[in-house]
Amino acid sequence: MIDLKTLREDPEAVRASQRARGEDASLVDALLSADERRRSAVSRADNLRAEQKQFGKQVGKAQGEERDALLAQAKELAGQVKDAEAEQTETDAELLRLQKAVSNVVEPGVPPGGEDDFAVLKHVGVPPEFDFDVADHLELGNGLGAFDMERGAKVAGARFYFLTGVGAQLELALLNMAAAQATAAGFTLVVPPVLVRPEIMDGTGFLGAHSSEVYRLEEDDAYLVGTSEVPLAGYHSGEILDFADGPARYAGWSTCFRREAGSYGKDTRGIIRVHQFNKLEMFVYCREEDAHDEHQRLLAWEEEMLAKIEVPYRVIDTAAGDLGSSAARKFDCEAWFPSQQTYRELTSTSNCTTFQARRLNTRYRDADGKTRFAATLNGTLATTRWIVAILENHQQADGSVRVPEALRPFLGGREVLEPKK
Repeated sequence: MIDLKTLREDPEAVRASQRARGEDASLVDALLSADERRRSAVSRADNLRAEQKQFGKQVGKAQGEERDALLAQAKELAGQVKDAEAEQTETDAELLRLQKAVSNVVEPGVPPGGEDDFAVLKHVGVPPEFDFDVADHLELGNGLGAFDMERGAKVAGARFYFLTGVGAQLELALLNMAAAQATAAGFTLVVPPVLVRPEIMDGTGFLGAHSSEVYRLEEDDAYLVGTSEVPLAGYHSGEILDFADGPARYAGWSTCFRREAGSYGKDTRGIIRVHQFNKLEMFVYCREEDAHDEHQRLLAWEEEMLAKIEVPYRVIDTAAGDLGSSAARKFDCEAWFPSQQTYRELTSTSNCTTFQARRLNTRYRDADGKTRFAATLNGTLATTRWIVAILENHQQADGSVRVPEALRPFLGGREVLEPKK
């Protein structure tokens, strides 16, 4: 949720953020009105309770007819207190509903617009040129015995798959390389639950505009996570953290599930857009004033991993309308896919400021001993889709694939993946 203090002090900044996202700016005025009604209701209830307390002292001292009259007045006052408290409860609920409807305030400099309005910040590497017909990752993977899409569909349905043989080894190698980098950088490695309670899923902001992407288990009233960002955001919910030694950094290794609603016919070939995949996700809690710099660190760690798999990529500043409701800013790293002759997302890193922590009541104590809401950030360090970029960029004429040097120790020293005979 957005900070109500920010809303009161600079409502136009919140309106501008809503407009940049392509969302309803009138929600800001509705939220302001709800905030005023709630504060008025709280004040009225507090005053009536104070009056009731003082009145009770008078009743205790009175006798006879005076006492009877005062008791009658006290009964009437009790009714007013009850009505005021009911009004306070009602305005609390309305304020919370509207506060949840307003997305996080985007950072200054975020490009306005939708999915295609991103700004390219830089290019790294040059797309490879091949003197043979380029194969896509599915052709290469089939040749290597790395995928089994048909049996995946037979067992689980469309957009499920088996990683087999070298495919399974390649994914484990990638994730292990990412885990090694994360732990060397001071992250605590975590294997979290992949089922979460509704309040945790809601707290991270995934039950708003993107709720159609989430798998829900109705009988258990639980959700399958689409990223370990969700359980890691809930890890310290309701707690007060200590940042005396710096941010709290976690790297979550989990299986992820996404319904991919509305994407039928798009990227259905191979393992680019699937319902289940594995991912190593960085997640950070820090002071709000440190979040901008921490965001740059997460991006640098992502680029360090991309350098290890030796693929060309670009970094984009995602447009406001393509941000999730929790993110104030998001940078994507998109790798070159030779078969498509375009860049496709491999990593993203988001600064969610205090938006998630307010919902989940995650705080820290500052130097003055005052509790403040923490900032949360997340960033991808490796995922199943990376296999696509590796196979396509490092393919050779005979269908074999060169293994990037940094990845070789995690693949038993193998330098080339050979097609099955």
